[in-house]
Amino acid sequence: MKLAVPTDFDILDALSDGRRNTAVNLSYVLNKNRSYINTRLPVLADYDLLERVGPAPNSGLYEITEKGRVVAANREAYERDDVDFDEFVAAELDASDDDE
Repeated sequence: MKLAVPTDFDILDALSDGRRNTAVNLSYVLNKNRSYINTRLPVLADYDLLERVGPAPNSGLYEITEKGRVVAANREAYERDDVDFDEFVAAELDASDDDE
């Protein structure tokens, strides 16, 4: 996965509280351009880091997934050159599945 640093991590951090949010609110909270946030949210959803939710399919509400929580918690590993981040995240998810 190719993430935009720091914005994608900021989005994941903002949603890590477990609450749903929209691009409008996230752009305000993060002090970022709304159209840029609007382009990043579907990318994060394609990586299964966010899920589009809401009463209507196109409501624009997003929430973080378990994979998104793992990615948000491991920003330092993403920024290291000696770590295959996709494999790292998969191993972390497998370990959390084993714990359940």
